[in-house]
Amino acid sequence: MSTQSPGADVVMPAAFFGHGNPMNALETNRYTTAWRAFGASVPRPRAILVVSAHWYINATAVTAMPAPRTIHDFYGFPQELFDVQYPAPGLPGLVEEISDTVHPTWIGADVDSWGIDHGTWSVLVHAFPDASIPVLQLSINADKPLGYHLDLGARLAPLREAGVLIVTSGNIVHNLGGMDWTRTDEGYDWARRFNEDAKERILTDPVELAALDAHRDWDLAVPTPDHFIPSLYLAGLAGAAGSTDTGVLVDGYSYGSLSMTAYTLGMDCPPAVGAGGAPRPPADLPPDASNI
Repeated sequence: MSTQSPGADVVMPAAFFGHGNPMNALETNRYTTAWRAFGASVPRPRAILVVSAHWYINATAVTAMPAPRTIHDFYGFPQELFDVQYPAPGLPGLVEEISDTVHPTWIGADVDSWGIDHGTWSVLVHAFPDASIPVLQLSINADKPLGYHLDLGARLAPLREAGVLIVTSGNIVHNLGGMDWTRTDEGYDWARRFNEDAKERILTDPVELAALDAHRDWDLAVPTPDHFIPSLYLAGLAGAAGSTDTGVLVDGYSYGSLSMTAYTLGMDCPPAVGAGGAPRPPADLPPDASNI
């Protein structure tokens, strides 16, 4: 991977990752291998902007601290996972550039309340393990409809031409209440139907992803919208690019009710290798206690 930031003529790719179980931060499996291959394949960005399902608040904001903290926003997992740190620097000077880019959409600057949550670091510890690239997070505004997020994703598009890698982290199918820990790498029929429909839209007509709220399996696949919404930012970016230059980085399911499909925009996807990927849960993890 290049150690130099890309020139102005390099358009950074974008990616949507299904981050799933935070234990993936400690695992080597087909998902984490694909995330690592992605990081090794892209030009080195000047910064990474992440839309994570786990910063779901009643506002649109960007982290603006010079040294964002590593947030362990889960419980019931082994101490080894709480010991993980991702000490990437922030880049407060980029906040104004982001705000100007998406104008007239308003974005606030968060100087002290958030940091780098596990939706971000569980992926980046594999994609960019040296933690030397500045990382900012963009919150998901819970008060806004799906169309708002699709539009905001499109407005972020010029940042790709300015050397910013945009990563969106969530799961298109994310039903914690429906999880079956014995279905390690399987998906229920309804999860597969919904995920395959989403995949077809992302690969052929990304802006149609926002219409999935009319899908017959929406209530099961998306009981809460926080993990689905990050995919709309990728769809908005793809729509702004005027192309369907999206590809599947890695595909799969976990515990019946989580999809792990990850996409890229604007790059050739390295092939995912290996079988399986969903880690077994810790023995003392209550079935309804994970925040993944």
